Amino acid sequence: MKISVVGTGYVGLVTGVTLSDIGHTVTCIDIDNEKIQKMKKGISPIYEPGLDELMSKNIKNKRLYFTNDSSEGFREQEVIYIAVGTPEADNGSADLEFIEKVAIDIAKNLKKDAIVVTKSTVPVGTNEKIQELINLNKDSAIKVEVVSNPEFLKEGSAINDSFNGERIVVGSNSIRAAKVIEKINEPFNIPVFKTDIRSAEMIKYASNAFLATKISYINEVANICSRVGANVEDVSNGMGLDSRIGSEFLNAGIGYGGSCFPKDTKALIHLAGLHNNNFDLLREVVKVNNNQQSIIVDKLIDRLSSINGKKIAVLGLSFKPNTDDMRDAPSLKVIETLLKYNANVIAYDPIAINNAKKVLKHKVLFTESIEEAIDKSDATLILTEWNEVKNIDLKLFSKMNYPLVIDGRNCFDLEKMRYENIEYHSIGRPPIMQSSECIVVQ
Repeated sequence: MKISVVGTGYVGLVTGVTLSDIGHTVTCIDIDNEKIQKMKKGISPIYEPGLDELMSKNIKNKRLYFTNDSSEGFREQEVIYIAVGTPEADNGSADLEFIEKVAIDIAKNLKKDAIVVTKSTVPVGTNEKIQELINLNKDSAIKVEVVSNPEFLKEGSAINDSFNGERIVVGSNSIRAAKVIEKINEPFNIPVFKTDIRSAEMIKYASNAFLATKISYINEVANICSRVGANVEDVSNGMGLDSRIGSEFLNAGIGYGGSCFPKDTKALIHLAGLHNNNFDLLREVVKVNNNQQSIIVDKLIDRLSSINGKKIAVLGLSFKPNTDDMRDAPSLKVIETLLKYNANVIAYDPIAINNAKKVLKHKVLFTESIEEAIDKSDATLILTEWNEVKNIDLKLFSKMNYPLVIDGRNCFDLEKMRYENIEYHSIGRPPIMQSSECIVVQ
């Protein structure tokens, strides 16, 4: 089919590229012309493993196009996907300004009947508002149906998720429109769950909020483990063996970040409040997550008493590995706290340094070498579990002034660390302390 995708961020670009790869002719639309020109050459504006190769392949096969011209992108398309941002507003709600602008733009440029599909994460009732805006601004002879088709992609594995997802949710009040979207996605060979449009919108928010809840839950368990001498990894593994619980999202650490969980949890709390529901559970999830990011600095200060003037190496900046996304990255709060205590921070990340510089500017010294970051540092903090970090030669820590490692992502095996000349603290696991004779686990 002839498809357009509006917005070329993580969701829009991955959606457009993968739809072209299963045989559709796709035009991706964005207002940023410089971005468009790069994408025409197969250069992705975001870091996502495998995306550049898939872009180049489908551009070459004449199934994938890019434009900043709305009239070109909308007028002859059978299906139009909306994948623009819905940033967090000051009150925690989702800002729908871009969604509304796109809906009006679509309506004014359509020349034939079409189905409009919302990929963006939007509050319940938004798709009906999109339908109203389109109806008010389109040619009365043109018929437009609206479908909610929320995405469930994980940054860093979005291409794999597109082809190997667990479900595709299609919400529509039109049986015909739902069948068309089901047919479009048929080559993915992923089960399609069809429901009404409001339930589809709610599924997205409820899913993200539940996963955020699992993360905050295991982090609270980890904090108790630290106090009672238990190992949270054994606890989470034992819990995960129960099929009712499952092992996913039970990894203790310094909390969630990124473009989805922080924004979507707050948006769902706001939505609940509009309907006289306080959603106390989710409020505590957010509170726990905010507090979790201070734990690693607390461990550092407890150990060194003062970090004033100390060189602190930070390994990992992006909110998770395999992405350059710095939105709500836990590293930002950690680094800001370190700077508040007048620490000298030197940071390493294999991919996200350029984006980190835009946020942290000149407050931090950046390096492209783990070894340079660690060299002569007074402590090393691990904030993102990149493979380069997990597979580090542990002997590099001997280059520190004192080998003190505080791991916010539990990257290293305790049994292995026991025999290294390193003082090692992690989340919810017994610390490994250095004595004059040997390394012992306390």
